Amino acid sequence: ACEDKQTSPLWFAGWLAERGNVAPARGLCWQTENGVLLPSLQSALPFLDLHGTPRLEFHQSVFDELREKLLERVSAIALEGKVEERYKKLEDLLEKSFSLVKMPSIQPVVMCVMKHLPKVPEKKLKLVMADKDLYKACAVEVKRQIWQDNQALFGDEVSPLLKQYILEKENILFSNDISVLHNFFSPSPKTRRQGEVVQKLTQMIGKNVKLYDMVLQFLRTLFLRTRNVHYCTLRAELLMSLHDLEVNEICNVDPCHKFTWCLDACIREKFVDNKRARELQGFLDGVKKGQEQVLGDLSMILCDPFAINTLALSTIRHLQDLVGQDTLPRESPDLLLLLRMLSLGQGAWDMIDSQVFKEPKMEAELITKFLPMLMSFVVDDHMFNVDQRLPSEEKGPIPYPSTIPEAYTKFLQENRIACEIGLYYILHITKQRNKNAFLRLLPALVETFSDLAFGDIFLHLLTGNLTLLGDEFALEEFCTSLFDGFFLTACSRKENVHRHVLRLLLHLHHKVAPAKLESLQKALEPTRQSGEAVKELYNQLTEKLELRKPSPAEVTETPSMELPLPTVPTPASR
Repeated sequence: ACEDKQTSPLWFAGWLAERGNVAPARGLCWQTENGVLLPSLQSALPFLDLHGTPRLEFHQSVFDELREKLLERVSAIALEGKVEERYKKLEDLLEKSFSLVKMPSIQPVVMCVMKHLPKVPEKKLKLVMADKDLYKACAVEVKRQIWQDNQALFGDEVSPLLKQYILEKENILFSNDISVLHNFFSPSPKTRRQGEVVQKLTQMIGKNVKLYDMVLQFLRTLFLRTRNVHYCTLRAELLMSLHDLEVNEICNVDPCHKFTWCLDACIREKFVDNKRARELQGFLDGVKKGQEQVLGDLSMILCDPFAINTLALSTIRHLQDLVGQDTLPRESPDLLLLLRMLSLGQGAWDMIDSQVFKEPKMEAELITKFLPMLMSFVVDDHMFNVDQRLPSEEKGPIPYPSTIPEAYTKFLQENRIACEIGLYYILHITKQRNKNAFLRLLPALVETFSDLAFGDIFLHLLTGNLTLLGDEFALEEFCTSLFDGFFLTACSRKENVHRHVLRLLLHLHHKVAPAKLESLQKALEPTRQSGEAVKELYNQLTEKLELRKPSPAEVTETPSMELPLPTVPTPASR
């Protein structure tokens, strides 16, 4: 409607400011002077009166339309012309309109101008930061400029997201849906980083390297304070989320980017092949003197449970291949690299805590004694299976081995890498439905390095795999070994174990013998100190067991279907 200067955003902002300072007036003169000054409109306005449309409604609709046009124009200015010229226009527009920033109808325009300015004047940023409503209303592009110089404020924004992320991971681990096919490690890396928290953090960081460094520092600090490995997962997911968006400003300066990218591909396949193994080794060998601090970040990325899972699964697979090739572990470079990365990942907390950035020294006995011992278990299984397939007259008298070397138990208690590999071997044989091997090795899990056998991730995977041995739960020997010999040894001191046992029974209670189930129900009854989660699971189990009990009508004796014989009088009674 307006021509020439009246179409410019600067004129419109000035007009609004000028009208904002006009004292209220009365009468038609003021209405005419401040209305829409179009001759053709004056004759049309009476039609609105005939339809009962208030002038306020009309002027409001014109105002809204002008504001939308102005927002479009501001966005266009931010893209056209030379950089210096466009930002000069936006700065002038901000200067003219900022006085109206608290006016709800004009606020979107001011916020839009600030959003497109790469550097908002510090004075105005402080005014926005000091007003909660303005801070809440401004775009994330403006907030980034505030956050980069206010770490505490940024921490307040990030903290709820980090708590939400950890809670989401724990909810998956303690989910009542137990399945060997859909477990904690089932989602692909790309699916995981589409999660709400990762996406929000990615948006908050944008291309700002300073904010990215702040988030990494938060994650390191929380990892040190809590030892919670899910922070390591978030560190890797955040970097790969920025990689997906091609935020080169950050990816190019993070020394872990290419290593994480390569490892991400391995996690997707759940296996480290020869080609990627060479690449990963190249990154580790390429850490130069004076840059050892990079090892701290690399170790944190390797401490990610998804990375540990991939490395451990690959190790078990390599050991099986070595058995078939009659090759010792020390003769396999690929296996030694997997152990090197496992060792680096498992030593992440100690390295970051001590600030001594050196790769942990691997014990020779892990390679020369423990792994060959594990391979001997694989051989025992093969020999037993072959013997079982022989005709009965050719079968040997040798039963399945029931004992384990004392050295094996000692390794699981004293060596973290040996313990991790041993736990994954247990998961492997359980997934293979190898009951004999499972019962043989289970006693060694009662005492392990840092109680790793009672960690949530291992118990989550174990309970899922045990569903494949569902029919064995009817056997007294199996249940006694599993529950009395393993689970119940830690239930009283570790609430998480209590929860996992209840999860398992909720899923398989119908398979357990009634007498054993009754004793387990008594043993698992919550105490006063038990948390709400344990009590809730126990109540769910109790309800399920009550539903399985036969009703009183079913318990009563069924009346006999036989007809009573007629009484025949004896001769004496006649």
